[in-house]
Amino acid sequence: MRAMISLQQASLQRGTKILLDSATVVIHPGQRVGLIGANGSGKSSLFKLLIGQLAVDSGDCQVPNHWRIAHMAQEVHSVERSALDYVLDGDQALRKLEQAIVEANQSGDGEALAHHYDDLEALDGYTAQARAQQLLSGLGFNSSDGDRPVADFSGGWRIRLNLAQALMCPSDLLLLDEPTNHLDLDTTLWLEQWLQRYSGTLLIISHDRDFLDSVVKRIINVEQQKLIAYQGNYSAYEIQKAERIAQQAAAFDKQQQRVEEIESFVRRFRAKATKAKQAQSRLKELERMEKIAPAHVDSPFHFRFDSAEKMSNPLINLSHMDIGYGENPIIKKVHQSIDPSTRIGLLGPNGAGKSSLIKTLAGSLPAINGERVCGEHLRIGYFAQHQLEALDLDASSALHIQRISPKASEQQVRTFLGGFGFHGDRAFETIRHFSGGEKARLALSLIAWQKPNLLLLDEPTNHLDLEMRHALTVALQGFEGAVVVVSHDRHLLRNTVDEFMLVANGELTEFKGDLSDYYQWMLQQRSAENKQIPSNRSDAEAFSGAPAADKKTLRQSAAAKRERLKPLSNRLKKLEANISKLQKQLDVIEQELADTGLYDDSAENKAKLSALLQDQGKFTAQLEGDEEEWLNVSEELEELDATD
Repeated sequence: MRAMISLQQASLQRGTKILLDSATVVIHPGQRVGLIGANGSGKSSLFKLLIGQLAVDSGDCQVPNHWRIAHMAQEVHSVERSALDYVLDGDQALRKLEQAIVEANQSGDGEALAHHYDDLEALDGYTAQARAQQLLSGLGFNSSDGDRPVADFSGGWRIRLNLAQALMCPSDLLLLDEPTNHLDLDTTLWLEQWLQRYSGTLLIISHDRDFLDSVVKRIINVEQQKLIAYQGNYSAYEIQKAERIAQQAAAFDKQQQRVEEIESFVRRFRAKATKAKQAQSRLKELERMEKIAPAHVDSPFHFRFDSAEKMSNPLINLSHMDIGYGENPIIKKVHQSIDPSTRIGLLGPNGAGKSSLIKTLAGSLPAINGERVCGEHLRIGYFAQHQLEALDLDASSALHIQRISPKASEQQVRTFLGGFGFHGDRAFETIRHFSGGEKARLALSLIAWQKPNLLLLDEPTNHLDLEMRHALTVALQGFEGAVVVVSHDRHLLRNTVDEFMLVANGELTEFKGDLSDYYQWMLQQRSAENKQIPSNRSDAEAFSGAPAADKKTLRQSAAAKRERLKPLSNRLKKLEANISKLQKQLDVIEQELADTGLYDDSAENKAKLSALLQDQGKFTAQLEGDEEEWLNVSEELEELDATD
């Protein structure tokens, strides 16, 4: 029998909670598996079983004895070591050999020394420092960071060091627990490339669906204390689960309700969309979400972001603004208006200023110079990681709500918090022992309760599990206010924003492509900076990006491309203007038709009613025709853009 991981009728209990009950699963060598399940379902405990830190209470858990296992630690202990040495410590065989070389040198044992140097070459030890430095670079560290002590880095960066250490370890089995939690989009994409080249058996706990889709070929879901295996990536799992649940009569009503919500959103979005390429991409995502809606009908999270009744236009306007700290601007000459229909995703390298821009929009970071003008009815809902730290640990979730709205009834508060997963007495427990995910859900609930008309979200999915991320995506789709979001969750971005803005090189500019275009942009930036992208094979194989082109040539090429696309772009703008005009005319007609006095028997009202109905039919037909043409032109524009 080939070596494999095997759990047979395995049961595991922690305290009074049963995590696994007669669970059975087999993982073959070389398989790439995503481990999913609700928070607290036992995913991390399963990892501890595999590395021998826990034992099953009954049944059997087997891992091949000869396998080298690498896993990502959740804590950092050697804080006085340099970052580079800390990463190199991941290769324990190398460290033991280095110590043996030192001892052979001290004892003058030339024969042993010769053998050790042969072993060092076999371990690829001569390139170890370069490989460790490349891991640090890929994970966002600067070239000088390798010499800094681990103690100098914040918690999130220490987790990155743990990840680098795990990747440095030669292994047959690699276990990664939430590796993207503290990564930005750039480093997440880099990690995907590295893992796609990993040749061993890979098990990943992750709540990032796009990351799972890119890296794994099998899903194991911890469901009702069992381990249920699904073939394919996360999207395939959703479809398989949706097909299974759709056959259950009890889920039918919920399924139809969600399908209706999605279809309604698609219709509304088509009429309002203004960015052709993102629009097409998003419509495709919505169609896919409609198919997998049943897979999430048993989610514990169901909430919405209701918008403030009054809106200002614009909500915020930034002009002539330099953003940064002290006298050192990170982003210069920002001109940006946020109106009620704005839905922006901010892209850009780590440290370029995305969070600083969000803080300035929120008013928590004063601009170095320039002007921030707020609309009269502006109501901001701001989410960032420091919002979690500001929560009162000795207060309950309910008390946090009651402090905002003292007159709210207990039942109102209970019902509202239930949508965020705080059911029953859980809503009235102090939050001191809440997990990071529970605190993040509470922070989001406080925002939703206050009915903002502008959501500023800085990495809102950190610590959230897959079901909560799905619920957040659905809630943002239905939000009728403005959204500005920074996120490494590509699924959330594709499904909730209409346009992307790029924060890079000290500027805020419109990014005219989609996320795949941003990926190519990032590769060109790395190439231009002469950064090597590491892999566990060879530097040359790891990544290939086009060399940085001459700036003048790029500008000329871009200008020629815009000229070719101009007729279609102009047609789109004209159609969008027509659609907006027709929609307003239909809104006026519907308001007039809602007047009950219009339906009495007077000849004047009959004539008016007849005219209104005729106009309604005419404008509706024109609107449908323009929307259909808009979709066709958008698709033609996208295809032409892609072929250039």
